Amino acid sequence: MKFDVTIFPEDLNTVGHLAQAVEESGFSGLWTAETAHNPFLPLTHAAAHTHRINLGTAIAVAFPRSPMVVANIAWDLAEQSKGRFILGLGTQIKAHITKRFSAEWGPPVPKLREYIESMRAIWSTWQNGTPLRYEGEHYKFTLMTPFFAPNAMPYADIPIYIAGVNEGLCRLAGELCQGFHVHAFHTPRYLRELIIPNIEAGAAKAGRKREDISLNCAIFVVTGKSDEEIQNNAILVKSQIAFYASTPSYEAVLEMHGWQEVGQRLNVMSRAGRWAEMWQEISDEMLEEFAVVAPEADLARKVKDRYTGLLDRIGYYFPFKPEESDRHALWQDAAKVFTP
Repeated sequence: MKFDVTIFPEDLNTVGHLAQAVEESGFSGLWTAETAHNPFLPLTHAAAHTHRINLGTAIAVAFPRSPMVVANIAWDLAEQSKGRFILGLGTQIKAHITKRFSAEWGPPVPKLREYIESMRAIWSTWQNGTPLRYEGEHYKFTLMTPFFAPNAMPYADIPIYIAGVNEGLCRLAGELCQGFHVHAFHTPRYLRELIIPNIEAGAAKAGRKREDISLNCAIFVVTGKSDEEIQNNAILVKSQIAFYASTPSYEAVLEMHGWQEVGQRLNVMSRAGRWAEMWQEISDEMLEEFAVVAPEADLARKVKDRYTGLLDRIGYYFPFKPEESDRHALWQDAAKVFTP
């Protein structure tokens, strides 16, 4: 199992030094997310200042961007990083696609399938000179002239990870992708009984094996140096769990454990703007299922014990910030426990 970190840089000019710190700490990979900033731009700085670690998006929202645009960005990052770039894509939910991005929504699994297939057709045209002829229901690409085609390169087989919660995207990842971003809102049972079986089903359809698909996740953890710190951290993590549990898209996770009523109550509270109260709906039993709870000194080992055989790449659901001295021990222990 590899240990990765996620960064949320506010200043692009700091990313090079931050990426160097990730690599020097002994971690395997660095991920960026599409939150308040573009997920791709930091990786150009990271690629220029590192030599070993993987660099990827976890995730970039696919549908507001043309597959041609993303294919070009991924091509450049793969070449710059000498094959260390991983393209992580997510579908987001309809409200964000239509209202935040003002883009078109479509059935996410068929549309993402075409998105992946069309990018690979574009990459094949650039690498092999094959005519660009991709025509699907959602995307059509039939024009590529030499002026707009980058040169062939040694890193054209760009790995694609997709993110999801429910079985359709799991099957698509098993069939077409090199990896799957497991959502932090999961339980080990959900991994065993829904995520992995559907990854395997998709893989079998394409003549592949589960081992061909890397499962990656930034997991919820509750930790601290004292009981008081752990209790305070538990409230923060319960708040994050409650946020996701209030979203109908993630209902299947709750349903597996018989917690649908909790999700329904949280959805009502969220629509009423009662965000500050929602954490109280998450019981300690639920917290133990969704998060690894342990003192700082035991956290990395407990995480490894819980997820060995379930995940292939793992990280914590908070950003890597070397300047936070109170978390130095956490990062050091993670590097020690997960470094081969």
